[in-house]
Amino acid sequence: MEKLVSSWFSNKTLPQSYIFPPEARPGNHVIPRCNTIPVVDLSKALAHDRIVIVQQILKASQEFGFFQVVNHGVPENLVTDTMNVFKEFFELPAEDKAGIYSEDLKRPCRLYTSSSNYDHENVHLWRDNLRHPCHPLEDCIKIWPLKPTRYREIVATYSIEAKKLGLRILELLSEGLGLGSGFFGDKLSESLLLSVNHYPPCPDPSLTLGVSRHCDPNLLTILHQGDVYGLQVFKDGEWIGVEPLHNAFVVNIGHQLQIISNNKLKSAEHWAVTNSRVARTTVAFFINPSDDCVIEPDKSLIDTDESPAYNPFQFKEFLLNYSSLMGNPEKCLEPFELHA
Repeated sequence: MEKLVSSWFSNKTLPQSYIFPPEARPGNHVIPRCNTIPVVDLSKALAHDRIVIVQQILKASQEFGFFQVVNHGVPENLVTDTMNVFKEFFELPAEDKAGIYSEDLKRPCRLYTSSSNYDHENVHLWRDNLRHPCHPLEDCIKIWPLKPTRYREIVATYSIEAKKLGLRILELLSEGLGLGSGFFGDKLSESLLLSVNHYPPCPDPSLTLGVSRHCDPNLLTILHQGDVYGLQVFKDGEWIGVEPLHNAFVVNIGHQLQIISNNKLKSAEHWAVTNSRVARTTVAFFINPSDDCVIEPDKSLIDTDESPAYNPFQFKEFLLNYSSLMGNPEKCLEPFELHA
């Protein structure tokens, strides 16, 4: 518990163990908060503009690997309650969080700090993380935190709505790619994981990171980043900031979608920077294939003048490799690439 950043950060200088090497730190550069990251109004997908919205999502997934959605159907009061209950969790006394804290990677519901490799990593991340599975809900909810007392009720409702939203976006992507309805159902989207990052105010945001540079290993991520800025995406050789929009979700394409689409969709590199003024809490809902699901480029998406870009593999193989490389975005696809 004493390792948690939130337990000791107050009124301290940045410890040496949190200072990234110069080439990997954000520095003092002013990163533009980009208004060009597409914002998709999902309410229009219910009407005659559906084809337009499908194409907008497809283009964003090809060019950015990121987009934001508004009018998404998740009740605003539920999102507010959910974000508040996560903030309340991180503000609990240490004794109320001690039962959840664990450095055991096999424990499905756990609170930890930095990364799952804390004792062996060269530099620590300025964040605490709470994560747990959300499927099957009736089983998973039994291992979730008991405090705050409304945690299980609110987060269960939120996870149901986030899943609905994710599957809806996957269905729109499936249409855009010309795949059949329900293509991303069943095993391709069976595993659901909630990950809550808490970033306390940082003494020197120029020297450290909340989350280091990576692409998500999953199928699709639905992120609510609250109202505090911190997410940056790497595009065309530069970092651009993702502006927090009121009642919006950030959607990003995971490695598995890039692979299934034979590189037609893009999994974008991103990181989280810190700030010195206020705490930032974000919640990511990861939609993953089941461990034994076989991932490979879909044959209908391989053009006649193309070859498959990847060999078939089980998702658990990818995760094992991803973990061993600590999410290195330049290397984690290599073992699965098919070289002509």
